[in-house]
Formats: sequence, structure tokens, C-alpha cells
Amino acid sequence: MGLQLVFIGTIALCLVVSSAVLERFEQALKQDGSLSFLVIGDWGRKGAYNQSKVAFQMGVIGQLLDIDFVISTGDNFYDSGLTGIDDPDFDDSFTKIYTASSLQKQWYSVLGNHDYRGNVEAQLSPVLTNLDKRWLCLRSFICLFTFFVSEVAEFFFVDTTPFVDKYFIEPKDHVYDWSGILPRKQYISNLLKDVDLALQQSNAKWKIVVGHHTIRSAGVHGNTDELVKQLLPILEANNIDLYINGHDHCLQHISSFDSAIQFLTCGGGSKAWRGVVNWWKPEEMKFYYDGQGVMSVKVTETEIDIVFYDVYGHVLHKWNTSKQLHASW
Repeated sequence: MGLQLVFIGTIALCLVVSSAVLERFEQALKQDGSLSFLVIGDWGRKGAYNQSKVAFQMGVIGQLLDIDFVISTGDNFYDSGLTGIDDPDFDDSFTKIYTASSLQKQWYSVLGNHDYRGNVEAQLSPVLTNLDKRWLCLRSFICLFTFFVSEVAEFFFVDTTPFVDKYFIEPKDHVYDWSGILPRKQYISNLLKDVDLALQQSNAKWKIVVGHHTIRSAGVHGNTDELVKQLLPILEANNIDLYINGHDHCLQHISSFDSAIQFLTCGGGSKAWRGVVNWWKPEEMKFYYDGQGVMSVKVTETEIDIVFYDVYGHVLHKWNTSKQLHASW
């Protein structure tokens, strides 16, 4: 195993190179031992559908929280991803939109189904990072955040689009870029093994998984059955804390009686207001908002604080959980 320092964005990341498929980045927490970030999804529309307004509020919130990075839950560029590394949509929907000084931090991005309708390799290309140093998009990867010798939070970014059968069986008039995915069954099998192994080996206090597609959702897309059957058992077995996704264009928080996992949807980066809210058990549905907005998360060794905001910066929902720093004897 080799170790190489990689400078991406405005922070120094440590990329651990191993035989595993999943690349793994490491970063130290701030001196106070905290980590703050924003989550946005389903956004890239050249500022339209309130994308610019959400971006403005992200800048304000990011400044107040002194965020360390931003997570994008996918569908980064509508309607059909990027055509290539020289596609002006990258500039028009990303660089020119998220201009606030507080947002000039690392962006960790996964791919959504709309991104797969374009040139996938373009979004994954380091050429885009050269154009805007904030940009980091990979299919699946890991980020570990440490405080001295303590592993505080580990993020597992999972490429969920290849799991969904209908994109292969009934693509309608859409053309998907499956280069690097086929044979699909082997790709999914390897990914599930890699995620399971990485979760098993994690010593982090908090385990957070990020993907584009929903696992639990009352929105128009509902649950993603393929992820419920194949990915969720792995997440439950490894006692993850949060599953963060986009895909449904809403803001949402669902808990579960089956595990401690919190299912958090943040797909309100631009076009929203679908007008569809399916029934859900009231005791599990903590929050649902059928509109645009953003989510903030603050993590310490003992606590996680989550806040959802609307396009005007109003607080819509708060949630907190805690863990003991040391075991009781």
C-alpha cells in the first residue's frame, strides 16, 4: 500500500492507494474537533428553477457554519449530464452559480441518473478539477475525517444508478452511458463487496453513506426497491448512522423501527414542487418539504446536528443525536 498527498480544492487531502476499488481520502478536522458541511442535490440548471436562490442561501449558511466542504447527491447537470470536458454547462451550472466565498471549499459529488445520460467520464475527469479546483466526482469512494488519532466520521459514497433495473430494461428514449459499468451484475457485486468490507473495517464514530437514489422516501420516486434489497441489508448490518440521498426533488427525514439509520433526502437544489407526498408511518416520518432548499450537518465526536433550510434560509427542521465518547465501566 502506498501513500500519496493529493491537493484538491482549497484543502489538502490524503489519498490512500490500496488494492481495493474504492479510493479513500483522509482529512483532519478543525482544531475544535468539529466538522460542518452542506448537502445539495438535483441542481444543475444554469441557475433556473431557484437554483441561484438556493446557491445564495448556501453561501450565507456556509459562512455562518464555517463549512469544511459540500456534498452533492447527484443529478449534477440537467437534463442529460455533460457532453464532454468542454461542455459550457459545467461553468454555467456550477462555477458561475456557487460563487460565495464560503462555498469555495471541496465539493464531493456522486453521479445521478441524469448524469448517466451524458458523458460520464467527463464528470469524472480531472480536467474539470483543473477548471474548478473544488470539483471532485467519482463513482464510489470513501472520505475519513480524523481528530488527532480518533477516527470521527467516515463517508461512503456509493454509485447507485447502476442498481436500478428500469434504466436498463425500459430506458424509453433516453440513452445511458454504461461505459465502465458492464458487465452490470459483476459491477454491482464488486461494489457491494467493497462497501461491505469498508464498513466492516471502519473504526469511525459516525458512519455516513451517500448515494443519489432513495432507499426510504415518500416522494414521487418512492423507495428504490433494488437498494432496499441489495444495499440496505449491508447498511443495517454495519450499523451506519445516516443515509443521505437526492433523486426525489424535496427535503425529507425518515427514521426506521428496523435500525437506527436516519434516511435524509436533499434533492431540492433547483426544480421541485412535484406535488406528490405518499403516505408514510407518522412515527417514522420526521419531516417532509416538497420544495427547494439545502441541508447542513455538524459533526463532533459525540454529536450530530442536522438542519434543513428553505430557499429563503428559513429553518424548516432540526434533528440531533449523540453518542458517548467513551464506554462506561
